[in-house]
Order: sequence, then C-alpha cells, then structure tokens
Amino acid sequence: MAIPVGLLLSGALVWQASTAAFVGISGNSGNNWSAGTVNLTNDSNGIPMFVVTNMVPGQTGSRCIEITSASSVPVNVRMYSDTTAVPANDISTYIDLTVEDGTGGTFDSCGGFTPTGSADFTGTLAQLTSTRTDYGNGLGPYPLDGTPPDTLSFRITWTFQADAPPSAQSGSTPNVAFIWEAQS
Repeated sequence: MAIPVGLLLSGALVWQASTAAFVGISGNSGNNWSAGTVNLTNDSNGIPMFVVTNMVPGQTGSRCIEITSASSVPVNVRMYSDTTAVPANDISTYIDLTVEDGTGGTFDSCGGFTPTGSADFTGTLAQLTSTRTDYGNGLGPYPLDGTPPDTLSFRITWTFQADAPPSAQSGSTPNVAFIWEAQS
C-alpha cells in the first residue's frame, strides 16, 4: 500500500508544481507585406504623335504629350526610342528634333506648355533613335515622388532641314516609337 500511496502523492506534487508556475506571453499578429506599384500612362489614346506626309525642306511641327504616373512608390522616368521597318531611303538624318520636358500642354494641344529648362535633346531623329535606345541611356531621369497622379509633359519639335538634298525626295523614316519607362 505504501507504493500506491507514494505514487499518488508524487503525482499530486507534480500536478501542483505545474499549475503553480508563472507564465508571461507577448504576441504581435497581423504582420503582412505588400509590394508597391509602378504604372505609367499617356494621353495619346494610342494615336501616333506624328504622321507627316509630303514634307518639304524647311517644314516644321511640334506635338505635346502628357505622361501620368499612378505609381505608389517614387520612380524615375526616362524617355527613349525604338525603331522598326527602316526604309531604303531613310531620311531621319535630315529631320532635326528637339525634346523638352515641362508643364502644361497635352496631346490635343501644346497650348500652355512651359519648358522646365533647356532642351533635353537637340539633334537629328537618326541621332535620337541610335543613341537613346533603352532605359539605361534614355533622356532624364525625371523623378516622381509616388504621390499619384504625378504628371510630366513633353514637347517634341521637328524640322525637315532646309538644305535636305534632292536624294531625300520620296524618302521616309523608320517607324519610330517614343517610350517613357518608370523604374523605382
């Protein structure tokens, strides 16, 4: 009988010791992470900025475009170009181009466009399309703070050189895409 009573008493002591311990708990729940977004749009509605036909030497024109960032994080925007369908009689070396960033001006009208400073690019269309070909060597950067809607306006002015040679007649340029890219 002594052994069963001893087991019973030792079990009661162990049970009593485990319920008499002090306990402290601290927790921090609800943790989660979400990524920011980088998003650019423009006001062209998919319409090309320039579709110029029957140019003559000395002719000029300009067009504006508004780039809008809905990014939730700070970004740097750069502008570059891409070309396709280079024609046999490429006249892009005879088209002078000026690219300016600023405020005001939209795809529908450059009225109210104010440049922020000197031109971002001055040269020929051929120079732009051969030197500004990706984000790394694009024009800019144009910093935006990640507080949508952030907007940038650009004015692109072209001139068909007054001294373009007779060999430029019936020539054309490659299909040119102007691209604005944002990276955080």
